[in-house]
Amino acid sequence: MEALEAILTRRSTRMMSPEAPDKAVLKKILEAGRQAPSGSNSQTTHLIVITKKEVLEHLAGLVRDAFAEMELREDMYISLRNSISASRKGTYVFHYNAPVLIVTANRKDYGNAMADSACVLENMMIAANALDLGSCWINQLHWLDGNESVRSYMMKLGLSEDETVTGGLIVGFPASGHPERTPQNITGNPVTWVE
Repeated sequence: MEALEAILTRRSTRMMSPEAPDKAVLKKILEAGRQAPSGSNSQTTHLIVITKKEVLEHLAGLVRDAFAEMELREDMYISLRNSISASRKGTYVFHYNAPVLIVTANRKDYGNAMADSACVLENMMIAANALDLGSCWINQLHWLDGNESVRSYMMKLGLSEDETVTGGLIVGFPASGHPERTPQNITGNPVTWVE
């Protein structure tokens, strides 16, 4: 798949089959992320790859419990409100039961932590699409980076004390058998030309 086509046809996939892609394919996706640009070429985005089902289930439980305890407010981002509501019902699985979760982290005191990690995540999403896999950006672990239970468990999985979780990505085979590539009608993201 040509690069521009991989970018323009990428869509979020939340329904995936339980089978994980081969490790060799995942390594290609990870390498695409590792090649992303970073401020002053700092290369400080840390990737934590989770494929063990029991770990994903335990992490999902911690996230569900953390959201269920949060106060639900109208001024919250809609996705966060939905996460809290579903967690209180006991039905919430933040990673949509995908077989692979790639967590990004970066230095706490680094001003470009989010921007650098976003570039890594985008590269991985484009690579996943080019490799006929589905992916979806996941923010819940970032939102819960200050939660003691979630952070403690993430540190057992490799997060360093001086790092903050900046995002996550689920990857897998789309349940439909192929990635969704229907053209998207973009109504936002305005462009202003200064000529």
